[in-house]
Amino acid sequence: MNGIERIKARIEADARLENDRILADAEAKAAEIAAAYKAQADTEAAELAAKGEKLAAEREERLVSAAQMEARKVQLAAKQAQVEKVYALALEKLCAMPAEQYLDILAELLEKASATGKEEVIFSEKDRDVGKAAIEKANQRSGKQLKLAEETQKISGGFILKDKNVEVNCTFETLVRLQKADTAGTVAKMLFA
Repeated sequence: MNGIERIKARIEADARLENDRILADAEAKAAEIAAAYKAQADTEAAELAAKGEKLAAEREERLVSAAQMEARKVQLAAKQAQVEKVYALALEKLCAMPAEQYLDILAELLEKASATGKEEVIFSEKDRDVGKAAIEKANQRSGKQLKLAEETQKISGGFILKDKNVEVNCTFETLVRLQKADTAGTVAKMLFA
């Protein structure tokens, strides 16, 4: 080998060494960059996962809360329906009581509800006979002059007192409804203790 070839071979060897060193540096640099980006990606993935878990937990909490509220509403509606049934049953029992007891209750109500003692009393068609007897009994006991009205009303029980343009509603429907306003809480406590 002559001198030029040796120089050429040495230059090529140096160039290969320099090339290998540059490639090794580049690979190391690439590995370092890849590791940094992988670490950043892992950190961001963990943050997103934590954020996702937090959002999922919050959503689950909201859904559970909404479900509990809906359950309470359904339970409350069921309880209210039961309370309504109690008052419907009370009205039914008032209207279906024995004739003598019904007569006594009507007479007592007439005495208490009459303001002037000269009102007309309106009953349902089915209660006209017992109503007439109740008026006579109330008039005898209190000295009032209540009269049986010619007209009738579609009511399930009780009566309406009429004095000129003023009417006092003493129907059992109204009396039960008025009592319900005062006693619904107590009834609910008794039913759902």
